[in-house]
Amino acid sequence: MNKTESAVRLTHEPTGVVVECQDGRSQHANYDKAMKVLRSKLYELEIKKQNEEIAGQRKSMVGSGDRSDKIRTYNYPQARVTDHRINYTVYNLTEIVSGDLFSFTEKLRIAENAERMKAGNNG
Repeated sequence: MNKTESAVRLTHEPTGVVVECQDGRSQHANYDKAMKVLRSKLYELEIKKQNEEIAGQRKSMVGSGDRSDKIRTYNYPQARVTDHRINYTVYNLTEIVSGDLFSFTEKLRIAENAERMKAGNNG
């Protein structure tokens, strides 16, 4: 009968990840192998977390790609331009069409800064 107790179980308490190893004959070899496996699992969890965070940021930046995803509406009969991202409407269509987008860019910059501040306070 083999009475050697060489199995190892490691638990990463912050995440609750558990790794067991009983492949080798010595406890030290099993411990080293279990640590390598635990490190790789924690690394994979961190990479997955970062990828999900990046994907969430991308989704917030980009709409659904649907046709109903409007950015701006140009209403010529009423000389009105509406930016649907920030719910901003101006009644000087000729200036906007000729290239004077300063009012839109300024409002978009303010909305983006407000969104960053909101995200910074929550995170």
